[in-house]
Formats: sequence, C-alpha cells, structure tokens
Amino acid sequence: MSKRISISLLLLFIGIQVGITKQAVKAQTPIPTAPTATTKIICPAQLGTAVDAVINRPEFSRTRWGILVQNLGSTQTLYNRDAEKYFTPASNTKLLTTAAALQQLGANYRIRTSVYSNGDGVLRVVGRGDPSLTDAQLIALAKQLKQKGITKIKQLIVDDSYIQGDIVNPSWQWEDLLSGDGTPVNSLMVNQNTFSFIISPQTLGKPLKLIWLNKDEKKQWQVINQSVTVAKNQPAAIKVTRDLKGAILRIQGELPETSQPQFITIPVVAPAEYFLQRLRSALATEKITVKKTSVAASGSKNETELTAVLSPSLSELVMEANQNSNNFYTEALLRALAIKKPATKNQSTADAGLEVLQTTLTQLGVDSKSYLLFDGSGLSRKNLISPEALVETLQAMAKSPQASVFRASLPVAGVSGSLKSRFQGTPAAGIVQAKTGTLRGVVTLSGYVNTPSYSPVVFSIMVNQTEQPASVVRQAIDEIVVILAQLQRC
Repeated sequence: MSKRISISLLLLFIGIQVGITKQAVKAQTPIPTAPTATTKIICPAQLGTAVDAVINRPEFSRTRWGILVQNLGSTQTLYNRDAEKYFTPASNTKLLTTAAALQQLGANYRIRTSVYSNGDGVLRVVGRGDPSLTDAQLIALAKQLKQKGITKIKQLIVDDSYIQGDIVNPSWQWEDLLSGDGTPVNSLMVNQNTFSFIISPQTLGKPLKLIWLNKDEKKQWQVINQSVTVAKNQPAAIKVTRDLKGAILRIQGELPETSQPQFITIPVVAPAEYFLQRLRSALATEKITVKKTSVAASGSKNETELTAVLSPSLSELVMEANQNSNNFYTEALLRALAIKKPATKNQSTADAGLEVLQTTLTQLGVDSKSYLLFDGSGLSRKNLISPEALVETLQAMAKSPQASVFRASLPVAGVSGSLKSRFQGTPAAGIVQAKTGTLRGVVTLSGYVNTPSYSPVVFSIMVNQTEQPASVVRQAIDEIVVILAQLQRC
C-alpha cells in the first residue's frame, strides 16, 4: 500500500479514487515506456558498469542511491552502492514488520474478537486489533448471538483497551491523518476505520449531490458544499476538506454532468465509537434490541465468552499488507507482535511491537544498527533502513520455515499487487518478487529475482532526495531489475 496530500484532503478521481494516495500521485505524471524487453546477456563482471550507466544519468545528479545485490543464500556481493548507509525506506519497511510477524506468530495465527457475558444482560465486546473486520463480520456476530437466544441486551460495552497508546503514530505528517494513508489503529476496528459517501453530478450548474451510505455518520458532519456540475467535456476534480476534529466537511471541485458517481472514503474520527455504531446496526438487522451502550475498559471476573469471530490467518493478513502495501494492516500486525511482550507501564502497544520486531530480526541475523524504526508501515519519515538491512532480512526469510508464505506475500512483477502494471513484456515479468515503496522524494524496491540463466539473487534499491517524478525513478529502478533478470553465468 504509498501517497501525499497538502493541507487539505485532496481527492482526485480517475475511475474510483480515494484521497491522494501513492496511486493518485502516480496518476498525475505520465508513466514512461516500460524497460525494453530485448534480451541481453549480462555477465556478473558487467553488472557494475550496466547499473552505473543507469544511476549516473544527468537527471539523477542530485539523487541519492543505495543498492545492494547478492546471490541468494550467499554473502557474495554482486553490486554495492552505499548499501550500509541509512535511507528513508517508505513501504519497504513492511518487509521487516511482516517478516517479524510471521516468525513470531506463525502463518496460522488469527486475531480473536470476543463477546463476553456476565449472565445479567450485560455484553462486553473485546477487540484485539483485527484489521479485517467489516460490517459482514459484525452481522455474522449478531447472528451468532441470535442463535444463542440473545434478543435483548441491557448494556453493550465495547472494550477498546487492548491496544494502548496513540491511535495514530505521532511521527506521521499531520496531513496523512486526513488521507487513507494514516488511518487510526485501535483495538476495535471495522471497515478499515473508514467511512464512505457518494458524490454524483446533477444538471449543469448545480452543486454535486452528496449521498450518505451511513445515515448515522451523516449526523456527525456539517457539510459545506461548494462544488458544481460542469459540462461533459470538462475535467473532473474533487477536493474534500475536513477539520482535524471531524466536525466540518467541505466539498469543492467539479464533475461533468455525464460522469459516473464517485466514491469518497475518509478515515473515521472516533474509531471505537464508529465500531459501536456499526455493531448496533448489525444487531438491529437481527432484531436484537440494545438498551444502553458505552465505550469502556471494564470487565468482570464472572464473565464467560459467549461467542467470537476470528480474523483470516496471518498468512492472508501479510498477503494484504505486502501485495497492496496496506498501511492499516501492517500497523495492526506491528501491534499484534506485542502479544510476545506486553507493553510496560507508560509504553504504547506499538512500541512494544517494535521491541519484539527488533529482537526477532536480531535472531534472524539482521544487524540492529542497520535500521531505526518508528512505525511498522513506512509512513513515518523518521524511519531509517539501509539496503544492507533489507537484504539481510530477505536472505534470512529465504531460509526460514516461513519462507514460502513470506515470498508468496510479495507482489510479482507484471502479475500481481503493486507490481502488476510494472515489468510487463520484459525479462523480469513473472520472475521478480519484490516490495515497492513510495513517498515524496523516495522510491524503493527490494526483493528476489529468480533468474533463469543464473542463480537467484536478492536485491534492495533505495532512492532518496530526488526531485524527479516518481515515475521517472521507477523506470530507472525497473531497468536495473531487468538487468538483474538477464544475468547469466559467463
């Protein structure tokens, strides 16, 4: 999952788009032609010259490159450019988080959301940070309660205490909190802690029509609609601004009168309250009445678990985190690691997870001085990782019992995830498994190349401090990876 917006929450639409994500940033810049599919013979001795020819181009004279290429299963280095130095990693950070999660928790681990009863009409829902819950799972939970004979609830308590600390990382840029990138993470989450509404054109000159999908959410907002429907040959541009407290929603911009309605999704302001709202709605569909509700962290010694829902397996959660570079899932996985080391007094669950992550990577043989992390997803610009640390992680995971699950979670060049539209028609298509990363001025790619005429290689390419459009940098990175795909024994 990579992504920027300015002071306001800017949503530009090509098809259905939400916020200025990394995908929207990419859409603003023409994508250069993919690297040539012409097959060449690249000997290991020629690799340095071939890579240098790409990164020493005039357009990259102000750009900082970090590259490490090794044979898989060996410390033999095929190419090194500042591999031991720190770089802002963007979403390559997810490689460290998901590797640690698989090592510590196992591919079959599931996150449990429980409903407890004290036998006196009081139900307490305890969340443990499942990022996959949707309205569908809440309805399933309501059905389970109905099957157990529950038709009335005297008091419904949602317990949001499992994950401690800030629900958004304090080192994230504040505008990320208004976009889909910096979604809050807490104990009880539903619909990835976002809500949606639809904006559709009306007749020429009239304001765009806002259609709420959740009537309860509608009550929380004062909407200032300054948008307009324009002629069919005009461009579409929507700008949605909200204040940090979530009281005012401002709609600006325009849609052509013949254009399709657009979905807009933004993070919720109070996630625990949102969960309670959606749960009450699910209970209502099953005709279960609720007299009183609260968000609290209180239990009872006499409680018993009445029912529960489980997340998909960790292998599936890791797949979503890496394939689609999903920040929300990855931050939830970081907090899940804290089960191996409960947070101490005044320590956040995320920080406890980071401690487990570092311990795990050290056990894998990754030098603890080769990285410095402040979050699990890579959204924080305070993160520092060297190409060396990423290659050490990739090398270690290739030997791990979790190797097949870890590698399967990575996008495949020209085939899946965030690499689906890259490398098509090149020698790298189908043989590269790698994690992407993008922030403004940052483009990264790290992973494996299963070269057909040479032994497999592991690589990390990190670009920082560039003024070039991300698409230009990606093309150069892709050229280097295509070179690696053409390595031969000679």
